[in-house]
Amino acid sequence: MGTVKMVLGVVAIVAVVYLCATLIPPYFSNYEFEDAIKTEAQMSTYSTKTEEDIRNTVFKKAQDLEIPITKDDIKVQRSGNQGSGVVSIQVAYIVHVNLPAYPLDLHFDPSSKNRGVF
Repeated sequence: MGTVKMVLGVVAIVAVVYLCATLIPPYFSNYEFEDAIKTEAQMSTYSTKTEEDIRNTVFKKAQDLEIPITKDDIKVQRSGNQGSGVVSIQVAYIVHVNLPAYPLDLHFDPSSKNRGVF
């Protein structure tokens, strides 16, 4: 009886480690990407970057983090003047994770909006 409990315990530990190793990287990449979007929105509010320049910067960061998006998935809106305007960045994407016997789609929707101080 003790050997069966030990084997089941080891199997449970291995399963938890496998799930963590499979599910944590997409969430961590999303966290880094969301932080990059927030920083880009803040910096772009006070710069003369166009919407396309902002989109290119966000897309480059997504490629660095291996996030499966296209440039069309990145929605950038800029209104107002430099320093007093609003910059809004929105991205929606899905990461497919193949778990044994249970394929899973993780839906992420990072976004940021920054208003100028003036």
